[in-house]
Amino acid sequence: MSDQLSNKTIYAHGSLGLPLAVIGYPLSIWIPAHYSGGLGISLATVGTILMLARLTDVVTDPLMGEVSDRWRTRIGRRRPWLLIGAPVMMLGVYNLFMPTEGVGLSYFLLWLTVFFLGSTMIALPHRAWGAELSPDYHQRSRVTAAREIYVLVGLMVAAAVPMIVEIRADGGAGVGEVFSTLWDDAIGAFTGDFRDKQVVDRATLTGPVLAGLAWTIILVLPMCVAIVLFLVKEPQAVQGEKRPSFREGLKLVLKNGPMLRVLIIVLLVHFGESFRNAVSLFFIRDIVGVPTIGAAYFFYFIAGLGAIPFWLWLGRTVGKHKAFMGTLITVAAVSTANLFLGYGDYLAFFLLFIVKGFCFGGLQFLPIAMLADVVDVDAARSGGRRAGTYFAFLGFTEKVAIAFGTGISLNIVGLLGFDPAGGVAASTDAGVLSLRLVYCLGPVVFYGLALKLIWNYPLTPARHARLRARLERRAARLGGGDAVAQEP
Repeated sequence: MSDQLSNKTIYAHGSLGLPLAVIGYPLSIWIPAHYSGGLGISLATVGTILMLARLTDVVTDPLMGEVSDRWRTRIGRRRPWLLIGAPVMMLGVYNLFMPTEGVGLSYFLLWLTVFFLGSTMIALPHRAWGAELSPDYHQRSRVTAAREIYVLVGLMVAAAVPMIVEIRADGGAGVGEVFSTLWDDAIGAFTGDFRDKQVVDRATLTGPVLAGLAWTIILVLPMCVAIVLFLVKEPQAVQGEKRPSFREGLKLVLKNGPMLRVLIIVLLVHFGESFRNAVSLFFIRDIVGVPTIGAAYFFYFIAGLGAIPFWLWLGRTVGKHKAFMGTLITVAAVSTANLFLGYGDYLAFFLLFIVKGFCFGGLQFLPIAMLADVVDVDAARSGGRRAGTYFAFLGFTEKVAIAFGTGISLNIVGLLGFDPAGGVAASTDAGVLSLRLVYCLGPVVFYGLALKLIWNYPLTPARHARLRARLERRAARLGGGDAVAQEP
């Protein structure tokens, strides 16, 4: 058993999850609505551009994983990329979130690509760094759970910004009025007695919402990067450590059964989630009629934050893969129930939304924790520690799933006649029906496929413990500390 990581190390490392979460929320929820409803680009075109920009990661993710594993500097392998990636991401955020009037498709594609490049340069080395902090099964759960807590706090911040913009647009000016209105909205969610807010054109709020989110990211991101750089020690690379080439590493990955299974599971789950997320603002606003989107997501993420200890406990008790399976079954049931909601069903929607929020933490951190254990299978075979390469494959898989899930979802709804600016009244019947089906039933199909793979997942806690013991005995024989030898 490895030494227990201190809370200081774990929570300092996880802090970078906060700005990365603030970035992800508007990209999924607000960017499609702003560029299609506010700037006049068709919904299907926005979906296609989001998909094409994401596909640049076909090159950048494997390259970043390989370079961050092999590069040696005086300050480490992972640190330099956080220093370089932060200004790249801030530049992308500034231009993407605050476009001037009249921008076109090339502008949108360019700054999306810059944004995704900066994200890769930060997120991938950061994840690999986290996997290398400890070789222990449950210590890795603590690392990923701490990062997920920051992710959920970041998502609450991201939800609070549009919530405040919406409240101020409805007449709330001071801090007291904002909290008073938030309380009214919370009560209204459970009584169905919302104040009349329909006088405000919600499509005009996407610009102020994105501007507020952009400045939040620009202020918070460099602070969190500094916390990680100064307070977290990067594990030293082992001298003489075997470094397979990228082609050799790819062959090992393809022979790693648990790795392939995790990647397919992640592909299916993230596709299902992004398929829903791309149209969630339209479903909540136009199908159910909830006036304050920000308030809905604020309570959603509070539920997710409160559920983290439960998912940690469940993962320790029954294993990460079984806990993940329970998460998917619950979310699939919630998604199906949403199909029966109509305009004004605020109470039913908020109850279901909070249950979905409760499951959010499990959906996010359990697959990452599972993959961190899969790295040890590769260590036994390759004689090296290549967490960066493995997390490059994970990041690439997630991004491909998000790209195609978002693009296909927006194309289906847009081409069938849903109007993001005019809502239900300006849309065709086929467009409205497609919006309902994509949001409610789309994820269920992909969760079902993933459940078949999770059911008999081979790398259980007991098997992982035996694998770690074997690696540690081999390292002790060779007198190399944490080093591992080539599999005979």
